[in-house]
Amino acid sequence: MKSGVIVVGAGPVGLMLAGELRMGGAEVTVYDRLTAPAGESRALGFNRRAAESLGQRGLLARLGDFRWGAMGHFGGVRFDLGLLDEDQSGVLGLSQARTEEALGGWLAELGVPVRRGYEVTGFRETPDGVVVALDGPDGPGEDTAAYLVGCDGARSTVRALAGIKAPGPASTRGMYTAEITGAELRPRPIGERLPGGNMVVSTPLGGGRWRIVIHDRSLPKDPDPGTLTFARVADAWQRLTGESVHGARAEWVWARGNGTALADEYRRGRVFLAGDAAHDLPPLAAWGLSAGLQDAVNLGWKLAAVTGGRAPDTLLDTYHAERHPVGRRLVRDTRAASMVYLGDDSMEPLRGVLGELAGHKGAAGQLSGIVSGLGIRYDMGPGDHPLLGLRMPPGHEVIRADGSRVRAGELLRAARGVLVVTGGAAKAGRLAGGWADRIDIVTGDWAPGQEPLPDALLIRPDGYVAWTSSGSGRGLSDALGRWFGAARTDATATPAVR
Repeated sequence: MKSGVIVVGAGPVGLMLAGELRMGGAEVTVYDRLTAPAGESRALGFNRRAAESLGQRGLLARLGDFRWGAMGHFGGVRFDLGLLDEDQSGVLGLSQARTEEALGGWLAELGVPVRRGYEVTGFRETPDGVVVALDGPDGPGEDTAAYLVGCDGARSTVRALAGIKAPGPASTRGMYTAEITGAELRPRPIGERLPGGNMVVSTPLGGGRWRIVIHDRSLPKDPDPGTLTFARVADAWQRLTGESVHGARAEWVWARGNGTALADEYRRGRVFLAGDAAHDLPPLAAWGLSAGLQDAVNLGWKLAAVTGGRAPDTLLDTYHAERHPVGRRLVRDTRAASMVYLGDDSMEPLRGVLGELAGHKGAAGQLSGIVSGLGIRYDMGPGDHPLLGLRMPPGHEVIRADGSRVRAGELLRAARGVLVVTGGAAKAGRLAGGWADRIDIVTGDWAPGQEPLPDALLIRPDGYVAWTSSGSGRGLSDALGRWFGAARTDATATPAVR
């Protein structure tokens, strides 16, 4: 076999990446060591920015029933989302298994093969690709590709084989998690602090199912999930709460410590890391899954452009340059939130101060930017418009010449770059003709009643604003060249206006 890209890991991150690659025209194959989806749902949703990333590909409708809800706390310290200028709620009540099922259906429609029961045993780089050794249902074999991406979790085989280190503080306390049926519990969705710095969480999932989480200082610091039994989970729950769940039925149990890790490199040669393989975090408000989905959307269009010959290999260096700092801050913020969330009574003064600060719009906005993912800004070069480097708000509308309205998020359905040109920036549309095979040009006017917007702006396929202008095309050619490769000069390079 030969693929443009081999993705290892068929969790949400690997599936999302594969879809992004295929949308960009790349040939991709996904391998996973499991013979069937695990069915476990350690994350129960994702944050606003991850939801927008799925929404801009039209994927939210595939997820079935879920609810938008306020992710309005940082380490258990609540802040009021009503203080903010835009909706920053996230997706709640959505199992990871359902997310995987929806993404798997998307890949099937795109014609992406997902091969299960294959273990990666090694790889070697060649001048023009990677040869991956696999042990599968029919025995050992090989596959070749231009690039290899490890989306294979915190104990990533790809990362280990590549020799990429992932340092981080060791675990100091353990946690147990179980999904159960047949129990009557009191809801504690954010958690209930107990004496001694302990905490329990009980979240109703509907249909009589509950997610319970136990943070107990007496647990092993780094428990082995492979040896955990539900009886031990039930014993710990009763010891802390006085409630018996011994008669409940466990769908699955899981354990881990509170250690974190961050890969030193997200790229080494032809090998990339994404999701938990790049940043390992204890579960906290689905921050890890949310970041992993954004890794996938950042990397996918870039890899597709390079394998398709539309952009130079140097474009791929921007993946580490953009996402590694996000991962570093994510690890820091997770550790800070965990200290506040799980600390003993000595943390109460700090919780009080944070609670008071969170009552102010500026502080609430800063905390919400962390939780929602909307605070991420990439370096796009010169420019001073507030939107530059941020994600384009997907609800902003353009009124086209025929009077129809289209939202910014809908413009990204095809996973291409988008240049929005209003009446004051016609020159920008003409300058972009040499990139018409890689971007769509949308002409019209911004709908009234929105925040002040530039006369023209360039949106990358991942939804981030890469260039803005007020009435001129200055800097546009440089921005287009940086993100979409060299302009075409043949006669077919005419603007694709819509």
